[in-house]
Amino acid sequence: MRFAAIADVHGNYLALEAVLADIGAQGIGEIVNLGDMASGPLDARRTMDTLMALDAVHVLGNHDRYLIDRPTEKMGSWDRPAHAQLDAKHLDWLRAVPKTTVFRDQVFLCHATPDHDEVYWLETVLPDGTVRLSSLDAIEAHAHGIMQSLILCAHTHLARAVRLRDGRLIVNPGSVGSPGYRDIHPFAHVIEAGTPDARYAIVELVAGAWRVTFRHVPYDHETMAALAIRNGQFELAHTLATGWIR
Repeated sequence: MRFAAIADVHGNYLALEAVLADIGAQGIGEIVNLGDMASGPLDARRTMDTLMALDAVHVLGNHDRYLIDRPTEKMGSWDRPAHAQLDAKHLDWLRAVPKTTVFRDQVFLCHATPDHDEVYWLETVLPDGTVRLSSLDAIEAHAHGIMQSLILCAHTHLARAVRLRDGRLIVNPGSVGSPGYRDIHPFAHVIEAGTPDARYAIVELVAGAWRVTFRHVPYDHETMAALAIRNGQFELAHTLATGWIR
């Protein structure tokens, strides 16, 4: 059993195309997508067309939910421009995507945590804005009741793997299309990947044990940074170009 896990494309179609090409070059035929597909001031339409054409298993991210559960005037700065690019077929497709699912009976998929699509699972934000690895007790609390030996999550855009005391493995593949962002919940903080590369993970079951390889894929990030500038998103443009928040 060998497959690729992608997440947090956020409308970055060039990063997505580069990752899909790399997945194909690795000889991998199965893909799971952990959500946050279109939202962002980039190219939501082209991104959704690509994802909808994939033979993949998808789960809904919080930003995907924002596109279908509220009027446009209540949407945020990343969701409103994406929504304006999408047709009814894209939104109807998102409405049919589950919030969680199980892949091939052995892998539990969610966007953030099993119960909440906006809660960090593997990371904790301190009041001073420091982002650190969550305690094992806190991580295991969210995994209570999940029977699968592999759990995949996303949301924080940080590639990470954590082994639980009972042997289960939790993996965040990192973000395909957004190497950094700024947030105010639960406290003001920034997430920075440190490079502009597109990220995903290859997961393989070998002799009953899960192996994870994190892939960093170079792509034409300058073109996407220029698109962000044209759309008035200068901080995002710098992040796309460098992997750092300015």
